Amino acid sequence: MFAPAKLNLYLHITGRREDGYHDLDSLVAFAGIGDEIRLEPATEFQFALEGPQADLLRHEPPGGNLVVKGAQSLARLCNKPLNVKLTLVKNLPVASGIGGGSSDAAAALRALAQHWDLPPDDPRLSTAAAEHGQDVPVCLKIENNYITAGGTIAAPALPRVSVVLVNPNKALPTPAVYTEFRTGGYGFSPVAQLTETPRDAPALIAALKTRHNDLYAPALRLIPEIGTIIAALETTDGCLLARMSGSGATCFGLYADEGHAQQTAKQLHSRYPGWWVEASYLPYKTR
Repeated sequence: MFAPAKLNLYLHITGRREDGYHDLDSLVAFAGIGDEIRLEPATEFQFALEGPQADLLRHEPPGGNLVVKGAQSLARLCNKPLNVKLTLVKNLPVASGIGGGSSDAAAALRALAQHWDLPPDDPRLSTAAAEHGQDVPVCLKIENNYITAGGTIAAPALPRVSVVLVNPNKALPTPAVYTEFRTGGYGFSPVAQLTETPRDAPALIAALKTRHNDLYAPALRLIPEIGTIIAALETTDGCLLARMSGSGATCFGLYADEGHAQQTAKQLHSRYPGWWVEASYLPYKTR
């Protein structure tokens, strides 16, 4: 089961609630690159890690992984024994602002639903997803979404664009970025959902350029290399927009054609061998 990377094309923090959490306005789309979840029948529950980005997770207790938590929630809601082996093939960097853990958990839920012959719209899937944060429900259906103060709502269709994702191979925990935002005197931004459906890549880029990511400045203070990544992307041929996703540290460049994206990925691989760099496209479509 594919677990695609989730990109925040823009992210405005619109306020702070009484419980301390922040209200967001963000346009989310999924890229054609991600992790994978493999499910196999087993006599008892097992969880395994594979893939080029798995090492950081090997030092953490398996019970804390969102894949395990989500699977346990769905098994409880469905009153079924969790007699499966779930293998997470980790291709995306950890704690990188592209929803990897949440997308992994959502993919595990979809895999279990298929294994147990549950319909895709079974409400227990959404209930299980909602128990583990706002991002897991967003990742469950792999559709363009707005994340809003009141929950998620469907976003319009987006034109296909090529994308280059870059991470400095440094984990950046989301709570640290929000703490920096809260204590650093940064202001809030207005809700800015698109008023028209972008008909093509130039229209999408024009709309995104009037929006931004409010977490960029606080993330930059924590990992200054993020600024180097943005500058490197902006100077590549064909780059229409460079921006950080989520709470970082992954940044992305948008390109009108695959050729420029592939060329950029090759150049950055060579120039910055310590970075994680991948070319892909968005939005990913399940059908």
